[in-house]
Amino acid sequence: MTSREGILAALRAAAAPAAPLPTGSLEPVRYPDPAARLAEAVAAVGGALLRVDGPAALAAGVSALAQRLGARRVASEVPEAGPGTVALGALDDPHQLEGIELAVLPGAFAVAETGAVWLPGAALRLRALFVIAEHLALVVRADALVNDMHAAYARLRFEGPGFGVFIAGPSKTADIEQALVIGAHGARSCTVFLLG
Repeated sequence: MTSREGILAALRAAAAPAAPLPTGSLEPVRYPDPAARLAEAVAAVGGALLRVDGPAALAAGVSALAQRLGARRVASEVPEAGPGTVALGALDDPHQLEGIELAVLPGAFAVAETGAVWLPGAALRLRALFVIAEHLALVVRADALVNDMHAAYARLRFEGPGFGVFIAGPSKTADIEQALVIGAHGARSCTVFLLG
């Protein structure tokens, strides 16, 4: 017997028996107020949630956010939020996105449990936008909330090649000493506008 075989035999002999897998189905999470839970989850991941009643309030909220952030280059993929100051339709190269300070992007739905917003790739002309922008504003309709990730995955549909991404708050990273840094590799802030 080689030393490798001896080590593996000793590990097998010391291994505890495998725990049985659960049977049946998991009970779905149901929040009494999904919007309130979403606000808590978004705050927990370093973002902010603002409720707006309609398109006029959304446009005013995005304008106020841009002013508060000092964002002069604003790119918007959400017509109700206003056109922004960068005409995305005229851009064809992701390098032209450099210097965008605020990107306003449409979320298909949000997950109350985690604060994540699903951005389907088809909604983005230049998919580098959510990575390059200094700040993100994600717009989700209030009737497009799901309680948990199980419900979120049930909603995902890919009709051919494509991509999508869940975004939960601004960019974050932490080291082994648990020093959290926000905005290290991407957006420095993330605001979710809950519309309706």
